[in-house]
Amino acid sequence: MSPVLVRAAAPSDRAAWERLYRGYRDFYGKPHDPAVFETVWGWLMDPAHESRGLIAEVRGVPVGIGHFRRFSRPIDGAHGLYLDDLFTAAEARGTGAGSAILQRLAEIAAEEGATMVRWITAESNATARSLYDGVATQTPWVTYDLAPAQR
Repeated sequence: MSPVLVRAAAPSDRAAWERLYRGYRDFYGKPHDPAVFETVWGWLMDPAHESRGLIAEVRGVPVGIGHFRRFSRPIDGAHGLYLDDLFTAAEARGTGAGSAILQRLAEIAAEEGATMVRWITAESNATARSLYDGVATQTPWVTYDLAPAQR
């Protein structure tokens, strides 16, 4: 098995990132809205924006993406990293790309003094959950979404 390199997303990654991000959106049944692609890529390329991106490569070919950001943890007076999106191309599953992205996030958390890396996934996402169960602890927290108030 070839080693996986995980690095920060760079401007030259746009086409590969978009291919992988499309795969991620397909998995969750999201439409391919060009405005969303432009917005998210803009965030990832803006050093002042909270969102950051990682690219996993095998033999120089991008095969996975991870989007993450810092978040405050007032209950502990600390901060953590929140993994918003993690995706590995179907043809690259089993290469260790997903694990490598999670390992790199743990390293970034240590480098930045974060107390944890947190994420959610769909309960039905058995493939991802089998990876997550091997590297992290499932929490007892239940997630809720509140829609904005109508004006």
